[in-house]
Amino acid sequence: MQRHYVIVGILVIVMAVLIYIGLDSAGLMPVNASTQATDIDWMWNLEVIAMSFLFALIVVPLVYSLIVFRRREGDTTDAEHMEGNTKLEITWTILPLFIVMAYAYLGAINLAETRRVDPEAMVVKVTGLQWSWTFEYPPVNGLAVVSDELHLPIGKQVLLRMTSNDVIHSFWVPEFRVKQDLVPGRITELRITPTLEGDYKVRCAELCGTAHYSMEKPVIVSSRADFDAWMGEQLELAAEASQTPEGRGQALVAANGCAACHSINGAVGIGPTWFGLFGRQEELTDGSVVTADDAYIHESIEAPQAKIVAGFENQLMPAYDFTDEQIADIVAYIKTLR
Repeated sequence: MQRHYVIVGILVIVMAVLIYIGLDSAGLMPVNASTQATDIDWMWNLEVIAMSFLFALIVVPLVYSLIVFRRREGDTTDAEHMEGNTKLEITWTILPLFIVMAYAYLGAINLAETRRVDPEAMVVKVTGLQWSWTFEYPPVNGLAVVSDELHLPIGKQVLLRMTSNDVIHSFWVPEFRVKQDLVPGRITELRITPTLEGDYKVRCAELCGTAHYSMEKPVIVSSRADFDAWMGEQLELAAEASQTPEGRGQALVAANGCAACHSINGAVGIGPTWFGLFGRQEELTDGSVVTADDAYIHESIEAPQAKIVAGFENQLMPAYDFTDEQIADIVAYIKTLR
């Protein structure tokens, strides 16, 4: 019997190592691009080691017993009767308890590391809405930069202060590993310290409606110099935009995620494209035809369900509480899309 224990022990170790190597080389996780990802990957690696060993510990003895101790042809004797094994039962009760407690302790430490506070962190306001994201940076000289792309400087902690305008969304960049829900009426926070320059995507990880699949935006991690240059360009654009109606309208469109449904290049989207919209004849669901003039666009923003364009009857655009001046600015911007 001692020989069987030795053989099974060796097979368990060999199989556990092979499983771990296979899982580790399978590329189950995307690239590691933040300090938070490093902490989480370390914990994940421990769990893969444990899972590989436990799987081998169960499967190897089972298969070995089925093969080696199978009933031979012509063997009509009864197997040895066993009452139980108290030591074994105590062991497989207490040992898993300590393992779970150890992982809970390590997990708590790991979670605390991912939430470590840097008092110099850059604060970015994140707003989720069906089905887009907007990112607002701290104002400089009274000018706020609002973008539908999240630009982050490498090596600097970023505090994302997040909320939702409608339903629950979930901010998730797989390369950063961390994920956080956005809840209407509440502010939730997430800290990220990027460590790898590159282009990524933020996705919504919470089912949030018919276009949930398309709720993603670019995340660009760049050097400090490149980030500062981008921010300078955005501040110049914000200063110029504030001087004209179409510029203010474009800023409003970006801040409210309108491009999530309405393309500006003629591409088919969730809602009608804005490219060439002004002055166009639009057929409605009731068969009538309207001209997309100032009055029609104004009404469509304040009461989007009043006159629905044919082919878009299943899309529920929310009403926006813009002032007349803001709507006029948006219309001025739409007029430029030709």
